[in-house]
Amino acid sequence: MDNKNFYPETIFKLSVILLFLIGFSRLFYIQIINGPKYEEISRKNYVRIKRINPARGMILDEKLKPIVNNVPSINLYFKPYLIQNKKKLIEYLSTTLSIEKKNIEDLIYENRYRAYNEILIAENLQLNILAKISDNMNYYPELLLKAEILRNYNILNHFTGYVGKINEEEFKKYKNEDYTINSKIGKLGLEKYYEGLLTGKSGFEILQVDAHGRNLNLFKENYKKEPVNGFNLVLTINLDLQEYIQSIFPNDLAGAVVVINPKTGAILSYNSFPEYDQNWFASGISQAQWDYLQEHPQKPLLDRVVLATYPPASTFKIISAAFGLEKEYITENTKLAYCNGGMQIGNRYYKCWNPLGHGRTNLHEAMAVSCDVYFYDLSARFDLNEFSKFTYDNLLLNKTGIDLPFERTGFFPNTDWYTKHYGRYFSSVGLKANLVIGQGEALTTPLAVCNYYAAIANDGVWQSPHLLERVFNESSIYYEDILKKNTKQLPISEKNLKIIQKSLYDTVYRHDGTGHYANVKGAEVYAKTGSAENSFNDLTHAYFVGYAKWDNVPEIAFLVFIENIGHGGSNAGPIARKIIQFYQDNVRTQK
Repeated sequence: MDNKNFYPETIFKLSVILLFLIGFSRLFYIQIINGPKYEEISRKNYVRIKRINPARGMILDEKLKPIVNNVPSINLYFKPYLIQNKKKLIEYLSTTLSIEKKNIEDLIYENRYRAYNEILIAENLQLNILAKISDNMNYYPELLLKAEILRNYNILNHFTGYVGKINEEEFKKYKNEDYTINSKIGKLGLEKYYEGLLTGKSGFEILQVDAHGRNLNLFKENYKKEPVNGFNLVLTINLDLQEYIQSIFPNDLAGAVVVINPKTGAILSYNSFPEYDQNWFASGISQAQWDYLQEHPQKPLLDRVVLATYPPASTFKIISAAFGLEKEYITENTKLAYCNGGMQIGNRYYKCWNPLGHGRTNLHEAMAVSCDVYFYDLSARFDLNEFSKFTYDNLLLNKTGIDLPFERTGFFPNTDWYTKHYGRYFSSVGLKANLVIGQGEALTTPLAVCNYYAAIANDGVWQSPHLLERVFNESSIYYEDILKKNTKQLPISEKNLKIIQKSLYDTVYRHDGTGHYANVKGAEVYAKTGSAENSFNDLTHAYFVGYAKWDNVPEIAFLVFIENIGHGGSNAGPIARKIIQFYQDNVRTQK
């Protein structure tokens, strides 16, 4: 054999053998040594966990009539990992859904790292849009239609609030609490306050899918967990009364109406005007809808019951009267300064609401006709700090503790506040004259005023107002005591409470009482009127607040408040009378 030909042939054979051994060892390493590891990786490529969303709990009135429920909805999603032509997809979605291209582009970019998530684009598709998308699904494999449920608000209101798509900040906060980037979450009202009860717990199903995400149906059993639906809320609201009040409140005006059971704090009706359609938010609000809400001069999104504060006006006079009685500055029969239409205090003339005056009055007479001069004179006896403390102790300025988020507190000044804002040498005489009739810096919410009168009706026992009565789920598990109800006693003696109550009765039943508009045959009505100063309008805000008894039992406390309309008695009083009449004729008969 020629040695010249031996070496290249030998080297080639050895090289082949060596390569084979390397390849074999590599395969042995991959398949035998690291086989389980790569098997797991392979499995993860085709195993998907499908989330099964729970149904959000319904919100019902006291008779189990639905206020908020769920309705079927066809929703559109996209799967980021299947997007092939982003520009083409954006163009198609923008044209078909009438959505700004930038909004779609931003949505895709924000979810670029959620490759295997299904990202919600649009909800509650109309039939014509659904038909267009269905016809083109073959051209856009990244799109997916799902039959789901959508929150539905049956009446316009503020107390339920609304749900909306979870934002990035909320998702970061709650991502470990059964929420996804597509979840809906309570944004305002009861939807937010009772989110933990309403939302339920999601279930799941483990699927084996192909490269396009289609179910291969390889898992037959034991890979599914059913969701637990949210609790249903049963409210204290009487839907018939709620809707009746909506029908009688003056069109194009702003205000608030509240009706409360004084014995329990249960809210029977909760109205803020103007109202807005919460369904706009639940299904994705359009720019035109948002602009309308923002630009509307009467601010429909503002819940005037708990989120707005106003001077309490003459409704505050029962606090001033109670303070005068408790400090023994007056008795119910004490007559104070003669009212000829006003009173000179220092270098300023303070007018009474009635330019003709009321003459000399005692407490009952002054309350019935709402004489300002009587209270101007009474205020000269008051120590401002003691008066401020008494007002806070009567719970008129505190948060009521209602089961709603973001409730505002009221305000009443003291000498420290005036010193800080006016300097050391301010005179409190004129300031007290304003405060004693509920004007000036005094501020409170309509709910707090109504609840205070409910406490007067309840012989001084103050109950925290609430909207929730009980909850139950699909397994008929009931919870009655979700709320931490709060009960307090007003710092007014039984004797003086009777005097205050008598003066409220006189306001309705005296021939010249400012509350005579609320006289309802068959009911015993106690009330106070008020006209709150308004720096933005020459017309005052109108109050009519009080309570009504049947068989000597106070069943409702009520407040009617209307912005920019004038006197409380003549403008808010007739609405209060209709509410009392409706309650008597319709709600009481249902009990």
